[in-house]
Amino acid sequence: MVFADPGEALARAERVLDADASPLHASVAHQVIGIWQRDFGDLRLALTHLRRARDLAARSESADREADVLGTLGVALVHAGRTRQGLTAFQRGVARGSGHTRARVLYRRAYVWWVLGHHREALEDVRRAIPVLRQADDVIWTARALTLRATVHLALGSVERADADFSAAEALWGTTGQEHDKADAVESRGLAAFRSGDVPVALRLLDEAEERYAKLGTPTFMLNIRRCEVLMAAGLAPEALAEADAAIGVLDGIGGQSTRKAELLLAAARAARLAGDPHTAIARAALAVRLFAGQRRTWWETHARLVLIEARLAAGRGSGRLVADAAAVADRLAAFGAPAAPQASLLAGRIALGLGWTADAERHLAVAARSRHSGPPLARMTGWAAQALRARAAGSGRGVLEACRRGLDVLDDHRMTLGASELRARATEQGAELAAMAQRASLDSGGPRRLLVWSERWRATALSAPPTRPPADPALLSGLTAFREIAARAEAARMDGHPILALEREQRRLEREIRSRTLHIRGESPGDGHRFDPGRLLERLGDDIRLVELAVLDGRVQVLLCGEGRVRRFEAGLLADAEREAEHVQAGLRRLAHPGADARLPVVEAAGRRLEKLLLGPAAAQLGSGPVVVVPPGRLHRVPWALLPSLRERVLSVSPSASSWLRARETEPPPGGRPVLVRGPGLATGGAEVPELAGRYGDAVVLEENDARVPRVLEDLDGAALAHIAAHGTFRADSPLFSALRMADGPLIVHDFERLDRSPYRIILSCCDTARFASVGADELLGVVTALLPLGTAGVVACTAPVNDAAVVPLMLALHKGLSSDLSLAEALRDARAALPGDALHQATGWAFSAFGAA
Repeated sequence: MVFADPGEALARAERVLDADASPLHASVAHQVIGIWQRDFGDLRLALTHLRRARDLAARSESADREADVLGTLGVALVHAGRTRQGLTAFQRGVARGSGHTRARVLYRRAYVWWVLGHHREALEDVRRAIPVLRQADDVIWTARALTLRATVHLALGSVERADADFSAAEALWGTTGQEHDKADAVESRGLAAFRSGDVPVALRLLDEAEERYAKLGTPTFMLNIRRCEVLMAAGLAPEALAEADAAIGVLDGIGGQSTRKAELLLAAARAARLAGDPHTAIARAALAVRLFAGQRRTWWETHARLVLIEARLAAGRGSGRLVADAAAVADRLAAFGAPAAPQASLLAGRIALGLGWTADAERHLAVAARSRHSGPPLARMTGWAAQALRARAAGSGRGVLEACRRGLDVLDDHRMTLGASELRARATEQGAELAAMAQRASLDSGGPRRLLVWSERWRATALSAPPTRPPADPALLSGLTAFREIAARAEAARMDGHPILALEREQRRLEREIRSRTLHIRGESPGDGHRFDPGRLLERLGDDIRLVELAVLDGRVQVLLCGEGRVRRFEAGLLADAEREAEHVQAGLRRLAHPGADARLPVVEAAGRRLEKLLLGPAAAQLGSGPVVVVPPGRLHRVPWALLPSLRERVLSVSPSASSWLRARETEPPPGGRPVLVRGPGLATGGAEVPELAGRYGDAVVLEENDARVPRVLEDLDGAALAHIAAHGTFRADSPLFSALRMADGPLIVHDFERLDRSPYRIILSCCDTARFASVGADELLGVVTALLPLGTAGVVACTAPVNDAAVVPLMLALHKGLSSDLSLAEALRDARAALPGDALHQATGWAFSAFGAA
């Protein structure tokens, strides 16, 4: 009962002891309490009860009773880090037990071998246990043994064998009332889905397992470890680090298992390294190594050493000693049959290359490269990265490009299994090194056109296909509605000066629930195999339009100027300097959004001139006189491009990639779509432009006051030709897909836009923060604008800086006047800026808005 209903089992065991039970029955009761404390409570109390159970079993003169307790005690001792004592207890238990009892002890010892990383020994013990358990018709223990064998198969990379055992175990669990074991089976299926490369299904199953454990009130430390692993693979390393550290805190608070603490420390170290925090990674990994060594868990210790070496390299500590350490770790992992062995060989080769030890590097990289043809996607990526490094060391530019292409193809296939745009964007981080190597090789061995192709290959790829439309999930729709209600109540309470802590807590809970459900969505589109064609781009640009794509190599901006049938390359400044200057410009525009800051105007204009030199360099003088499309890297998304002197008087648009601009250029407007005008609450001007625009567009749908509610707004936006939304914008850097536009019933968030069949052909967002993005992955952007572009929107006007609400009104009216004359968004915005008064307030307002796309 201890795994079917843990609380009831504990209560009954305590009642048995209160009734002055016989040694035999008291032994069982103490064993149950020991199991409960071992898995759900204090490990020190567990050992006290289990030793008492062992002594009482000896007094009862039942060899099988004593053997059974010794098996439970052995598990607890190993979890407490007393590995030698634990294995001795098992040796005695196997010797004392017979038949069915002995098989249960062998199963427990197999579990301990798995904990210690001795996988072959684990398989041998469970192989001996399963036939006896089946013969005894012991459904529960047979299911446990099958689940354990499947888990060991996963550790050895045998996914098909694991699937077969998990399926057999699940069929058995369905006939029992073992709720904890059933939750464990769901958790194990989540791990199997992850090992086979299906991240959305893995996240869904792990969340389901957590719900089951919560109903039982049991801790979930193993689940925490597994979810950390999946979150890291999904590009969510900071979240994995937070989860691991929180679980360590809970474990320490209850005096829990030392073995689990070591595993959580290893998960935290991996997450910290991936999150770009090598010093935290070193601290966590070093402590994990010490704990694993003390527990005599060599398999685990070796994995922790791998992370420690990776973190030390990331902290800039490459050395000959580190090459030797990485090589030794690779050898040990290979001997264990661990899937991480190629990763260690790649690490050894990478460090050796950095030291100029080409022969050593080739030896290690050749071993790592063997994994490129088989295994899960990330293992194949490791192999192709090793192959690319080998080719670079051999001076073969063609070999580098081929290996990078093959590796990124693997990651493309993996990304398209992900339905959520956030996961697709974050997954690109795993291809950043391959993309950078390919760009460097194309610059060294080819012309600007080849560099353009590789710059496009891994830029804004999350926008290359729309995210999978969220299913008509009642729980998701209910969560979105509840989120809006709570967010609206919190906003009202905040404005009235009332306490909002409870409302904010509930809002965060609902955000976690919504995000969790969207991450479960599996990708449906396999990708269309489209490859960027520079010839097609140049044909669409013609002789008049110039497209300026900014690539970054070794920290310096490379300007690729496309137009007149050719691609030219110019070298500009350092990216870090440009980022600092862009922040100064943002600060200046914030000041200029308030009346009386005219003296700041020359300072901001001077910063714009410096920014132009850093970003465009000599290319600024080669732009011609026609329209310009700027394609910046993700880290420069906050640049107000209209402020740069050479772009100030131009028809100017911005695009996340050249491919994205081409798609927008070729997108046809919907037939018969009407304009939609939306006015949200709480605007300083009351959205003053909307009534005047309603008079200009006689057939417009006008949504204001109670009509401006999210369900109605979404219904009318779907398939509209033009949408103008005057509403407060809120950007969430911590969770960009919860960036929002404020409607009458609460926030309209990015997740809502993703439910549209087709977003409006043109959208104008007239308030602050609507064109802010979070830069994630390799070169991806998450925000309101980037959510719209893959969904059918060909052009957006939005704001990259805070603006003065009153100054926005004349700009918007002038913009729509241009649109009424059949101008594009970029043309109308250029003319609208020119029509504004010449004071600092209106100038800054014009610069803050950008046209995105090509409509």
